[in-house]
Amino acid sequence: MDKKNVSMNDVAVAAGVSLKTVSRVINEPDSVRESTRDKVHSAMEALGFRANFAARSLKLGRYGCIGVVLFHLSGGNVDMIDGIADAAEERGFALTMIKKRAGEKMTLAEAARRMSQLPVDGMIFNLRQMVDDFDTFEAPKDLKTVIITPMEHPTCSTVSDDQEDGARMACEYFLNHGHKNVYFVSGKKESLSSQCRMKGWRAALEARGIEPPEPLQGDWNADSGYAAGLVLADKPDCTAVLAANDCMANGVMMALRDKGLSVPDDVSVIGFDDELYKTIPNSILTSVKFRHRELGIRALNEVVAGLEAPSSRSRTLVSGVLVERSSVKDLRA
Repeated sequence: MDKKNVSMNDVAVAAGVSLKTVSRVINEPDSVRESTRDKVHSAMEALGFRANFAARSLKLGRYGCIGVVLFHLSGGNVDMIDGIADAAEERGFALTMIKKRAGEKMTLAEAARRMSQLPVDGMIFNLRQMVDDFDTFEAPKDLKTVIITPMEHPTCSTVSDDQEDGARMACEYFLNHGHKNVYFVSGKKESLSSQCRMKGWRAALEARGIEPPEPLQGDWNADSGYAAGLVLADKPDCTAVLAANDCMANGVMMALRDKGLSVPDDVSVIGFDDELYKTIPNSILTSVKFRHRELGIRALNEVVAGLEAPSSRSRTLVSGVLVERSSVKDLRA
């Protein structure tokens, strides 16, 4: 038999079930007994049958698939994708992914065009930096779009870690432990995460009537943190450093050590993302940890909610937690 011409009726005959049962296995699998599903799936595999997504869409009004656009699969993105995948499985959806190269530009409109050509019901766009059409983009009416970004969008639902609040929390921790000011080592200038973390740091200091010192520019890598640490080691008033991620925080600590200073006795340090303990044993670094898996779950559920209520729009912020270790000294008398 030509596998290209295998029909649902052929599957029904091979499995010894009705055509309606085959349709239910494809479109409503939970309504069919497991033993019957297994027979139908075995027949499909033996015959080389693949469901017609277009026909399925006409029957159910959806494809049962969500598109995901992202730029890299490392760090917190791995946990985020894990959350998206688990939530999709629980809600009965599959995933289609488009991965762009780091530094490669893509507008929201372009992502929507790409996804509109695929059998997907909605799209999750993991936005790492600002795109040219962020404020003007309007998602196609038949493609529910959720953007993972700390920025609020005028028409699309957004989900994000609460980056600003995480920075405020870390900064206030320093101040509540007797530190008079906090220096900041930023990530790349174009990074939305770095911008929001810097904004939270400034807000926390200004709320206490403290003039924020000039931030030091980093690039997320440990070497840039090391370079910043060498500068900070020569500042007599520097007792506290907030680095925009753990890699740079570790670089800062290594530079301070090489300059003969101790963490936390001479300078206290806090990082972001709580990643250092995975590669460095007995890490002392206090860090702001974000719940990336929860972020992925929220994003997927928001897409599905939008399929059921297309006009809905929301902004969801997932709070972080401060993981306390021993890199901050209490200066209170």
